[in-house]
Amino acid sequence: MRVIVVGAGVVGTMHAWHAVERGHEVVQIERETEARGASLRNFGQIWVSGRAGGEELDTALRARELWEEIGARVQGIGFRANGSLTLVRNERERAVAEAALTRPDAAARGYKLLDADEARALNPALRGDFIAGLWCERDAAVEPRVAQLRLREALLASPRYTFLPGREVREVVGENAVRDDHGDVHTGDVVVLATGAWLGGLVRELAGPDLPVRRVRLQMMQTEPLGEALTTSVADADSFRYYPAYKSDALDALNAGQAQTPTAAAHKMQLLMVQRKDGGLTIGDTHEYEHPFAFDTLEDPYDHLTEVVEGFLGRPLPKIKRRWAGVYAQCVDTTRVVHRQQVREGVWLVTGPGGRGMTCSPAIAEKTADELGW
Repeated sequence: MRVIVVGAGVVGTMHAWHAVERGHEVVQIERETEARGASLRNFGQIWVSGRAGGEELDTALRARELWEEIGARVQGIGFRANGSLTLVRNERERAVAEAALTRPDAAARGYKLLDADEARALNPALRGDFIAGLWCERDAAVEPRVAQLRLREALLASPRYTFLPGREVREVVGENAVRDDHGDVHTGDVVVLATGAWLGGLVRELAGPDLPVRRVRLQMMQTEPLGEALTTSVADADSFRYYPAYKSDALDALNAGQAQTPTAAAHKMQLLMVQRKDGGLTIGDTHEYEHPFAFDTLEDPYDHLTEVVEGFLGRPLPKIKRRWAGVYAQCVDTTRVVHRQQVREGVWLVTGPGGRGMTCSPAIAEKTADELGW
């Protein structure tokens, strides 16, 4: 079988990976020299802890297994089973963590509620102010800025894989074929369009104006090296408000009795923080849903994140090295893991994983391969 993959972000690259692994020939086409979108502009978290029960959690757990398997073979992606701590600062927040422990799938996530001393023993860099931490053993991390590059290097070792950068696919030609802006036609047995947040142009022509996928913008930042190990990923209790796994009466009570700060509420914020292999911290994030998106980044969210992080670390942050904004595609029905649609004979659109893209992409691609009979 010959598979044409359009898009070289993590979703497209994982489709290419599964196809090559199953013995197929793959041509992967990317309009940039390398993908530059949300696949690089994220935390690199393999985030199991907050996923909704059922299909979403099953997808995340399967993806976690696949990331570990791939990470053992492709060392440069930086896979590490570091787990996460969601830190709580008062009894209302602790009650939400305690409610999460009663979930029937709590054990599958590796949940455990640690007191402050236990959390600091697990992650000694956390010398600041909190009373407990919800530990999720199944969370992990990779290096988002290089993961796709290392995966592609591994794919290029196969004679069945071809990468064509700097080509934008402009149209579908007949069945199972696309034409790029060089005028070349690429024909296969199946075409997968994994175009990320690029939802206009060809995608709109093929899927129509009512594609049930929206674009979401976020802001993040990265510091200089911390100078010590942050041994787990870290979240704050605002993430309870954002992730579906934490829905409970205790969360309702938190929302009713403890408002977010004005800045966090205005920008729909939570704290997520991961240490990179170079020692720096990736910190975020905000959520913007209304179009048109701002073209600039705002300082108030960064000030808020800095205050929260310094409160947990009990020390000043290192110098901020870089700030950025990113845009990802999310299913309007956020209970859906991904939007997978046949848009022409032999042509499939796979998009809209939202903030789950880095986490779930190996399992999303595996399911595409299974359903299409690769």
